[in-house]
Amino acid sequence: MQTSTNQQWGTRSISFWMVAVIALGISFIGIRYMFLPHPASTGFGIPLSYDHAELYGVIKGIRDLFSGLVLSYLLWIRNRQITLVVFSLAILIPIIDGVTIYLANGSSDIVHLSVHWGTALYGIITSILLFVRK
Repeated sequence: MQTSTNQQWGTRSISFWMVAVIALGISFIGIRYMFLPHPASTGFGIPLSYDHAELYGVIKGIRDLFSGLVLSYLLWIRNRQITLVVFSLAILIPIIDGVTIYLANGSSDIVHLSVHWGTALYGIITSILLFVRK
């Protein structure tokens, strides 16, 4: 059952599509990690160099895919309030990923730091739009 608030949030809302971009993107990243862990880890910023990289790829990949599926479900049911809470909490992931890249590679790895912290900024903007019902 949808409340009147939920019925107003959907495909006509910019925040809906911003969440959809993240849901699709993180699902893609998860699938890529599961099937192509070496290039995916290089794209993340910490290349894998050990024998069991495929296992790490499955572990990381399924978590990313799960995140994308959860966000996709929230888009499907069009519950803005729950999406706001889950999406806002999920901003911790790219923030911590950026910190991990910083600790591993230092401040000179601008490309990967920008990707992770840029994703966090995108998430903050999306959460603000969800909060103000845009």
